[in-house]
Amino acid sequence: MGSSFGRLFRVTTFGESHGGGLGCIVDGCPAGIELDLEAIRRDLERRRPGQSSISTQRKEADAVEVLSGVFEGRTLGTSIGLLVRNKDADPSAYAPFKDAYRPSHADYTYDAKYGLRNWQGGGRASARETVARVAAGAIAKQVLAGFGVSILAWTSAIDDIVFSGEPADLDEVEANAVRCPDPALAAEMEERIKSVRSQGDTCGGVVRCVARGVPAGWGEPVFDKLEADLAKAMLSLPACKGFESGSGYAGTRMRGSTHNDVFEPSEAGVVTRTNHSGGIQGGISNGMPILISAAFKPVATIFREQDTVDTSGAATTIKPRGRHDPCPVPRAVPMVEAMMALVLVDHALRHRATRSQAPG
Repeated sequence: MGSSFGRLFRVTTFGESHGGGLGCIVDGCPAGIELDLEAIRRDLERRRPGQSSISTQRKEADAVEVLSGVFEGRTLGTSIGLLVRNKDADPSAYAPFKDAYRPSHADYTYDAKYGLRNWQGGGRASARETVARVAAGAIAKQVLAGFGVSILAWTSAIDDIVFSGEPADLDEVEANAVRCPDPALAAEMEERIKSVRSQGDTCGGVVRCVARGVPAGWGEPVFDKLEADLAKAMLSLPACKGFESGSGYAGTRMRGSTHNDVFEPSEAGVVTRTNHSGGIQGGISNGMPILISAAFKPVATIFREQDTVDTSGAATTIKPRGRHDPCPVPRAVPMVEAMMALVLVDHALRHRATRSQAPG
């Protein structure tokens, strides 16, 4: 219930933050894809904890095991099973407040829904769950490459520090720990994160993402519009509180005469002079780059004493412990890429099934 995503390219994740491991089952991956395991490893390396001084210091190698669905380096068309084992789980850090609800965590809501909760970390609500999504997304990227599609995300804001440009390539993004392509702003962002952490606090920010090479025609009318599925994908990520497509909220401050993307001919076919639509019109891709933003709130675990209630409903206080990111944004960059890939590959396969393949 609630652990599966996609129609034709369907991913089901499993595992908890402090259990034996996490993983996923990928159904619907076409047969014959030459799977690059090193590419999966690279994306997991970008997401893993302990990668820099501004991330959680939990030490996980996040080595992926391919259990099924691949033979002699190629996908079989059957279910692909992926597993990442937890090596540095420390549930004892959560024992002191196992009977108290941590503010802005899923402790209370999981208890309200199921009548019990695993107090050893965030469980299924933990950002640790996303290791499975990133692994599945790395496979989706490789399928999309066959359609000529590439995806790149980056940090566009930390707190009130904003980068408004667009990187040329992955190297620009990965040149620093915060994954902001502007070196000066990146240094400022890193110092802000460190300053906030020294105060026992956390901060949030925004991830921007572009998909290039998406042809016109992907997406479905009405309820399965491309940006609707992208919004659900991004908002399903832990700590994500906002989504924008194209001009987003800034479009509300424009007139139709300036917001409209005028069509014009080109050697590549129909294009638009501007891209305020973010590559999507009527819920269907128009062939221009797909641009989205995902906003992430501050991490809920702060190292300050806070008021709360315990499982009996009595007032108490809590001062969390453990290893947590002071800002979710840098490690969210590969997560946003993964969810973009999972949405696009699903719609690519749906589009292929929609159009007649008969000659003429």
